[in-house]
Amino acid sequence: MASAFYAPLDKKAAGLAFVLAFLAIAGAWGSQLFGGLVPCELCLEQRMAYYWGLPVLAAILVTWNRLPLAVWYLAMAIATAIFAWGAFMGAYHAGVEWGFWPGPTACTGTGIGELSFDALSDLNSARVVPCDVVQFRFLGISLAGYNALVMVATVVLLLTSIGAQATRKGRRV
Repeated sequence: MASAFYAPLDKKAAGLAFVLAFLAIAGAWGSQLFGGLVPCELCLEQRMAYYWGLPVLAAILVTWNRLPLAVWYLAMAIATAIFAWGAFMGAYHAGVEWGFWPGPTACTGTGIGELSFDALSDLNSARVVPCDVVQFRFLGISLAGYNALVMVATVVLLLTSIGAQATRKGRRV
């Protein structure tokens, strides 16, 4: 355990990024399963960054000293890009919640559009959770806003890891 404390900054930052992202998606699932919050379409879309990024980052961490440096850089760039997309989606969703821009028509808007009387007969079978309605805020920030902040922190940690590796001039410890 003491050797983990003295591990190079690149591995520490990548490991911390993994833990942070894992805790964030675990919190999202916990708020859904135990907190009763129902995710909207944009919430589910934001989770895709975790579903893709965490396995990529786990594979990098497991094969840390066995990857050729060029492959390591490529894999880290892919993981960083995935989490950057997640940060964008979180910020986009928070902006929809604040009314800065319109959200997708599937989960926002007035409800005016093509609606038949046949669709009205089965209203209880499907529940559309509005993307522009905040279900929970803490300190004035919605869960989408916190997701954006966590994703930005994850991206910063991954960029720190890449930068630390680059400053070590390509040698492995």
